[in-house]
Amino acid sequence: MRLIGNITWLICGGFFTCLGYLWGGALLCLTIIGIPWGLQAMKLGIAHLAPFGRKVVPSGGSIPVISFVFNLIWIIFAGIWIALIELLFGILLCITLIGIPFGLQHFKLMRLAIYPFGYDLK
Repeated sequence: MRLIGNITWLICGGFFTCLGYLWGGALLCLTIIGIPWGLQAMKLGIAHLAPFGRKVVPSGGSIPVISFVFNLIWIIFAGIWIALIELLFGILLCITLIGIPFGLQHFKLMRLAIYPFGYDLK
């Protein structure tokens, strides 16, 4: 089921979403200050390639204070908007019976979109 879900996800927009995140992450990485946020945007892009069968888990290797500060900056400038878009798509997809699994994936990615530092999709 994971394979079918991930293939359908890619065909219905996951691939283009991944390209958008990778492009935005590459642009952020062009500046020295934007590298940490660019890497997180690229992580979100890779997460949008195959979300079925994966979980959002704490990475464990990060320093909590630095992760908190970086997440706060991320939330102010991008995270809240990305999370709201994921929420909107999740709600819209959960209206139909066929769209429920895809809506649940958007809810899962919403958590990663609002707190990318200190969490991974495994």
